[in-house]
Amino acid sequence: MKYAFSTLGVPGMPMSDVARLADATGYDGVELRAHPEEPVHPSIGVEERADVVEQFDAAGVRILAVAGYARVAAPGDDEPVYEELRGLLALARDLGAPYVRVFPGGGDGQSQEEADATAARRLGLAAETAADMGVRILLETHDSHRTGAAAARVLGPVGHKNVGALWDVMHTWLGGETPVAAHAVLAPHLGYTQVKDIASADDTTPLALGAGVLPLGECLGLLDDDAWVCWEYEKRWYPRAADLPDLLTAGREYLEQVGR
Repeated sequence: MKYAFSTLGVPGMPMSDVARLADATGYDGVELRAHPEEPVHPSIGVEERADVVEQFDAAGVRILAVAGYARVAAPGDDEPVYEELRGLLALARDLGAPYVRVFPGGGDGQSQEEADATAARRLGLAAETAADMGVRILLETHDSHRTGAAAARVLGPVGHKNVGALWDVMHTWLGGETPVAAHAVLAPHLGYTQVKDIASADDTTPLALGAGVLPLGECLGLLDDDAWVCWEYEKRWYPRAADLPDLLTAGREYLEQVGR
């Protein structure tokens, strides 16, 4: 398998430092949180994008994904969502990243059927743009569609190779889905998998991998040998959590061990 970590765990860190950190701790890639408070987001210019590519190329580290915040099931007009998706896709293309992460983001006022149909329509229409840019849009198991079964209700009707799934193993577990059940419905669509560890369903403060309750070994045991696995350590949302850089090497070694 190939291993990455998310810059959600090192908020605000310069890209040159991120690339060096990944190389020094033995990671193959990095998932870049694409938000205006971070160094990389859709509003940065051509020269800045080229500099990021150069920095990661020099370190021999892959930019795995642009983790965007588009909410494809959200109520409202389609055009603002398409515009956000186009910006994320162009950023991923320019960085050489194969994936763009999006959220479902269904609203409380929607029925399940409305949220599913909205997300499927928007992803279906964005799929050709993604294909033209050589990027794949991945719907994360999250919020309104936190289980694999819920994500599959959207992805099945889309039926396009440039739209797939990002398996966040915490959310499917919190949704009451076993790893086997989640993987079974996500496997036909799966781009890569996000791992993390927590103390309990009531305490999602990030922990070192293997220190919590999530069934990481079972999840990794279901993946293909060449799968990408990304550690999403939510330091941005839990500033009192331990610093990620000190945990990275041991985390990768843990994933290598349980993923055998």
